Amino acid sequence: MNDLTKNLLIWAVIAFVLIAVFSKFSVPAQPTATLPYSDFLTSVRNGGVKEVDIKGQKIIGRDNNDSPFVTFSPPNDAQLVDDLFANKVKFRASPPEERGIIWDIIISWVPFLLIIGLWIYIMRQMQGGGGGRGAMSFGKSRARMMTEDQVKVNFNDVAGCDEAKDEVAELVEFLRDPGKFQKLGGKIPRGVLMVGSPGTGKTLLAKAIAGEAKVPFFSISGSDFVEMFVGVGASRVRDMFEQAKKHAPCIIFIDEIDAVGRQRGAGVGGGHDEREQTLNQLLVEMDGFEGSEGIIVIAATNRPDVLDAALLRPGRFDRQVVVPLPDVRGREQILKVHMRKVPLGDDVRAMLIARGTPGFSGADLANLVNEAALFAARSNKRTVDMAEFEKAKDKIMMGAERKSMVMKEEEKLATAYHEAGHAIVGLSVPEHDPVYKVSIIPRGRALGVTMYLPEEDRYSASKQRLESQISSLYGGRIAEELIYGVEGVTTGASNDIERATSIARNMVTKWGLSSRMGPLAYSEDEGEVFLGRSVTQHKHVSDETAHAIDGEIREVIDRNYNRSKQILTDKMSILHAMAQALMKYETIDRGQVDALMRGEVPPPPADWNDDDSSSGGRGASPKTPPSSDKSSGSDDGVIGGAASSH
Repeated sequence: MNDLTKNLLIWAVIAFVLIAVFSKFSVPAQPTATLPYSDFLTSVRNGGVKEVDIKGQKIIGRDNNDSPFVTFSPPNDAQLVDDLFANKVKFRASPPEERGIIWDIIISWVPFLLIIGLWIYIMRQMQGGGGGRGAMSFGKSRARMMTEDQVKVNFNDVAGCDEAKDEVAELVEFLRDPGKFQKLGGKIPRGVLMVGSPGTGKTLLAKAIAGEAKVPFFSISGSDFVEMFVGVGASRVRDMFEQAKKHAPCIIFIDEIDAVGRQRGAGVGGGHDEREQTLNQLLVEMDGFEGSEGIIVIAATNRPDVLDAALLRPGRFDRQVVVPLPDVRGREQILKVHMRKVPLGDDVRAMLIARGTPGFSGADLANLVNEAALFAARSNKRTVDMAEFEKAKDKIMMGAERKSMVMKEEEKLATAYHEAGHAIVGLSVPEHDPVYKVSIIPRGRALGVTMYLPEEDRYSASKQRLESQISSLYGGRIAEELIYGVEGVTTGASNDIERATSIARNMVTKWGLSSRMGPLAYSEDEGEVFLGRSVTQHKHVSDETAHAIDGEIREVIDRNYNRSKQILTDKMSILHAMAQALMKYETIDRGQVDALMRGEVPPPPADWNDDDSSSGGRGASPKTPPSSDKSSGSDDGVIGGAASSH
């Protein structure tokens, strides 16, 4: 019986009791108006009364016209009977109505029972009875339990992380048959920590473990433990494990455990804050129950580096399962999982989509399939074709088109030269990803986009590749400088400059790719998040070394800036041709870009109509956006294509 049914039943009983009480005490409707006793005696003596019924002091009767009446006699009126006999009035006497002793007890106790019942109901609601969240329930666990019948996810619904599934497969075997391991003295890990980027499927994998093992699944977030009240977090941890023991074997899943499991002693105000007390209780509970009880704690985090060391020691979270971004084969499998519920066209190929989405997580691929379905629905199609998947991929990688923005022709032309500069330099330097698409249609926060896509998944970068990326980042600014002069350069390359400087600084200070500075790390730990440590950090480089670092960074930037300028100077005719192609088509793909690089006239796109080649900025009032957004900005996939956007 759920809470709603219980509440309805309680209120129905209360309503029934109230109706019974009020109906008993309510005065029934009188049949006639009450006669004064003196008028009644006068009528009797005048022969106007036909019959009466005496019930104690209450007299109910009828006159000669059969009209009913009622009156009340004084106590002990002996003369009344003589008057009735003398005037030949038919009468009878009945005992007065009396309530039974049981009914008297019920009536006397009903108010108290109602008050007590109402008080119990209010206190139960305040304490969150039945899983509620009342004002007094802050000490109860917020974990949401899903029974074995409610967990519908299994390993077939998880793709792209085969190694992680193999790691947790033995957890399923243990939950199904713990004796298999215990007979040989083996102990299953009590805690499993899933580490991976957002959207890689950590939560889905934990649900799949529960679904495969057919055991209850408790799910809670790390932020659900800590409140403003002291001791609440520790109380919720205790309550959660008590509930889990009642349903063992089961799985406890703690999402974003870094919210409560950060390293202790990192604050400047002492070590007795509520978060640390909650972590202490979690450590005690994880080390306090035996593995034979069948309780496995699975936690997920994006930041394993900030977790407390005691949380990761053997006996607690003694196994870490890395759930990485999927490779091309994994992306194909994930796409096939999400495409099951989508009616696909005959031209859809999951592998082609997977090859064009490097760096996409499982959540990104699910979003890609959903966006493609939405595009098909808007076009009133019955199937989702490859064209919809391409539109969805462009929207996710480069942002949604802002066709309502009006741009001046000279500003469109400047954007075209800027994006053409990116594309030409990127195709001319070694070890650079090929161009996927170039567009001057405003997308997202950018006025133009040059997107690169790697031909294969990459996990590291060489010095030559990094310097090629710096050169292509400066291609847009240099193209503006060559066409409009130094005075005509806009602020649209601000993000390009920021990213190029970051790459050059990391090459010198972090990656040891500078021959002058050598393979030494000069940068401080940028991942530090604890105030207690950050206030004690000191500068580890001298002023002379810092000056040398700045000089080396400037040398890297200047070298690649000059290389990019030389490339565009030598290929000025291609720069003009590509800018004009962008002005005509607004968006050009890889085939058109390759034709332009060979000095050929690019073919028009397959879906291009000469009558519909107006600017992407039609339909809105003239308004020039901030020039700082004119660069491809963060949407310019120079570094790894889609990998830089995700």
